[in-house]
Amino acid sequence: MKSLESKLLVAVIATGGTIASKRDESGAAKPSLSGEALISGLSKANTLVKPVELMAKDSSSLTIADMQHISRAVGQELADPDVAGVVVLHGTDAMEESALLVHLQHRLNKPVIFTGAQFTADHPNTDGPSNLSDAISAAADPANGDRGVLLCFAGRLLPAWGLYKRSSDDPDAFDLAGDIGGPQCPIFDGSVEDVRVDIVAIYPGCDATHVDASLKAGIAGIVLAALGSGNANARIVEAVKRCADANVPVVVSSRVPAGRLVAGYGGGGGGHDMGAVGAIHSRTLRAGQARILLAAMIASSKTHDEMAIAFDDFRKMAKA
Repeated sequence: MKSLESKLLVAVIATGGTIASKRDESGAAKPSLSGEALISGLSKANTLVKPVELMAKDSSSLTIADMQHISRAVGQELADPDVAGVVVLHGTDAMEESALLVHLQHRLNKPVIFTGAQFTADHPNTDGPSNLSDAISAAADPANGDRGVLLCFAGRLLPAWGLYKRSSDDPDAFDLAGDIGGPQCPIFDGSVEDVRVDIVAIYPGCDATHVDASLKAGIAGIVLAALGSGNANARIVEAVKRCADANVPVVVSSRVPAGRLVAGYGGGGGGHDMGAVGAIHSRTLRAGQARILLAAMIASSKTHDEMAIAFDDFRKMAKA
């Protein structure tokens, strides 16, 4: 039997989410289980697990400041020489955003694994314990230390870059918008907690009301959840030009879940036309993750050209 000193130490950061939830007498699911309670029934022969009680929120209630708080907590655990890896327990609604922020803000040499659950802890088909057990094993495996932040869910390990939640009720809830494995990127060390980036939904026949309202509210950046391969209409193109004149960066993503975007359409409102007035196209990241990357780059005082490289999956950087 191995001694305690020879066992690997994995820190498990609890933030709430469905994995920590039970239903109350009204039938509403609320985070009620601590990290210590969640790990108490797990047994890992070669691993010690340290619970870190950070917060207890549904991820739909998280602010970008909360996500920054999670990223800082991960950094603190990574800096501990006794910690071999980190697991973050998180709600699935916003897991892709927090995971990407951690990926952008830390150069990893130890595994960082996000996980959660689709079903509450008191559900007959609860998936939390198996996801947590798999995540701890992944965090204890040094081979995962240089892969960037990973999601462990339903027996799969997926990179943070391009991650999106594809199902609200399937245990295998996540997929990738573009299977690129997570690009190497610089570290963005600016805090995003005070950076406001809005997401504006584009739909057939829409006008620029919401873009102009965001501008009036003093936002730092805008992400468009556009049509198809990043298309809109002439009124949105005019609004993007107003944003450029106000030095507010606009990133064009898509409401289509998967596939790489190519700004090839004109006609007065296509992706090509938005690029011509200064919009940046997000090749892989969908709107939620695009918001996080844009906020991180604004907080780190990056230029428009640097943003364009980042949203092109850092392809130019990889070729340099």
